[in-house]
Amino acid sequence: MRLRSLLFVPGDRPERFAKAAASGADALILDLEDSVVAERKGFARSAIIEWLADTPETPCFVRVNPLGTAAIPEDLAAVAACRPAGLVLPKADGASAVRTLVAMVAQAGAACPPILPIATETPAALFQLGSYGDVAPHLAGLTWGAEDLPAAIGAASAREPDGSYTAPFAMVRSLALFAAHAAGVAAIETVYPDIADAEGLAGYVARGRRDGFTGMLAIHPAQIEAINQGFTPSAAELAAAQAIVDAFAANPDAGALKLDGRMIDRPHLEQAQRLLARAQ
Repeated sequence: MRLRSLLFVPGDRPERFAKAAASGADALILDLEDSVVAERKGFARSAIIEWLADTPETPCFVRVNPLGTAAIPEDLAAVAACRPAGLVLPKADGASAVRTLVAMVAQAGAACPPILPIATETPAALFQLGSYGDVAPHLAGLTWGAEDLPAAIGAASAREPDGSYTAPFAMVRSLALFAAHAAGVAAIETVYPDIADAEGLAGYVARGRRDGFTGMLAIHPAQIEAINQGFTPSAAELAAAQAIVDAFAANPDAGALKLDGRMIDRPHLEQAQRLLARAQ
């Protein structure tokens, strides 16, 4: 499953589902958590069930409510049998949370689809980021959030006036990025909240791709084109990567080579192979 762009859609707004699916997003995240008030969660579950019953072409994840809440058993009882493409687990706190969700889905009478944990929404969760490798076969990827954690610790903001992250939250972003790669799963950048700021979004996407994220969460269909474009390797990048692979294939015993006037070695080969695999 390609996961360059994952678009959140409130579960209680079914009139938005078709438009979201037509946005070009690689996947939708039909939300039962923060964007749906308690009084409308039942309606949201019914709407999601109806949508999934039609087997939409765009893969659909469902963001369930956090473990330990009264709502999550009802979420799973409603949607587990509908075979969503995946589940998004908010306020995840490491491998134990993933195992618990897998067991709860089994109790609901279904096989658990791939899970995308939001892995940094509580202070304690940060100290479990290294554990996700233990449950990697259950994961669709790993993502992080910059909204719940500031509230949890009483921080005034996670961002500087120019939109960049403050030092504590820049560290959290980096830890989540490395945790995803340590587990060998997709590293998904968090949302860019200013829907109207196209220039800021483009820069944010570019930084995410530069730093090693492989996809990104979105909150509006208007963000999808920029995200998909930013996380899709260009023809020039693919050609350069293929040239590196070809050079080492022609010289299998070489540890380092000269290509187009610069030295390349095995880390360059691994990077090129990953880029080509992602493009496929």
